[in-house]
Order: sequence, then C-alpha cells, then structure tokens
Amino acid sequence: MKKKLNCVLLVDDNESDNFLHKRVIAKADIANRIEIALNGKEALDFLTNRSKSAHDENGYAQPELIFLDINMPVMDGWEFLEEYRKLEEAQKGKIVFIMLTTSLNPTDKIRAEKMLENGCFHYKPLTLEMLNEIILKRFPEYL
Repeated sequence: MKKKLNCVLLVDDNESDNFLHKRVIAKADIANRIEIALNGKEALDFLTNRSKSAHDENGYAQPELIFLDINMPVMDGWEFLEEYRKLEEAQKGKIVFIMLTTSLNPTDKIRAEKMLENGCFHYKPLTLEMLNEIILKRFPEYL
C-alpha cells in the first residue's frame, strides 16, 4: 500500500470545480482527507486550527498540498499568500502550493512563480495526469 498525503486542501469558491477536483484527487487515492475552503479566509482559519473541519477524531489535518485559486470573494489567492507568509512556522507546515486557476493573465503566472517558493502554476481543470505529475515531482516518496 502506498503512503498517502495526510490532507489536500482545495481553496476555491467554485463549487463545480471543487466537486471535480475532489473526484480527481479521490480517484488518484493520494490523500487521507480532502478538505475545501471557499476563500482565502476560510483557508487561513483551517491552517490556524480555527476551523471545525480542521479537526476530526485523529486530530488536526495539516495539509501537505494546497490547490489555490486566484479570484475568490472575501480573500483572494494573492491576499491569502500574503497572510500565509505571516503565520507561525508551526501553522505554515511544509505545504506545496499549486496555483490552479482559469486566469489567462500572463502576469498572474509570473507573480505566482515568484510568490510560490515550493509550488507551481496550472490551469483548471485539475486532471489525473496533472495530479500524477505533481505527485511525481513534489512527493516522489508517496509513489
């Protein structure tokens, strides 16, 4: 049996995208938990352990992988990344960020590559092939 990620967090306000992306991740069977935050604020609450969904009988579900949309209400992906940088190291964990967006603005890709020290930029939708490539590159010990 292969090793699984503890938790994958989808940060996106689009419920259809979340449904599809959750199915792709579940089909790949790479995570024990798949959580959803509908905006950057909810994602920060999850990471800082203030979200009810962050807990279960096994304790806190620190994500190792976050798929982050850019354009969301309340707090967008850029604002989230700025606030994430201010978190305590224990709250940050060792998270790989994948900016997953429909934005065709070339400056968004450049900005994402500068802001994401341990991550990358992809266009929606998440596919099984894309996910396998991410796992192979970022989490080879999980294969």
